[in-house]
Amino acid sequence: MEIHKARPIGELLADFIHGSDLEQPLLERKVVALWPELLGPTIAQMTGEIQVKNGVLLVHIHSAALKAQLFDIRHELVRKLNEAAGAQVLKDIRLLG
Repeated sequence: MEIHKARPIGELLADFIHGSDLEQPLLERKVVALWPELLGPTIAQMTGEIQVKNGVLLVHIHSAALKAQLFDIRHELVRKLNEAAGAQVLKDIRLLG
């Protein structure tokens, strides 16, 4: 007779998702959700649509000045977003006007 050790549902779900076709889309959604959290409410208000395509975060910015500032720190933003997501999700950020 096999005895199964009880495991938390979160751990079971993580095991199920890890390595499945669901993992990458979920990580991409997580990165999009982390954008306003990492950059704050003011920048989030100046940001339009955000999406991930082929490892690139596409961010619509309403302010040319903000776009220039974020462009200068985009590599740092990629690092911080990947770190917060707990995985290598992004390769770059493209800021769109």
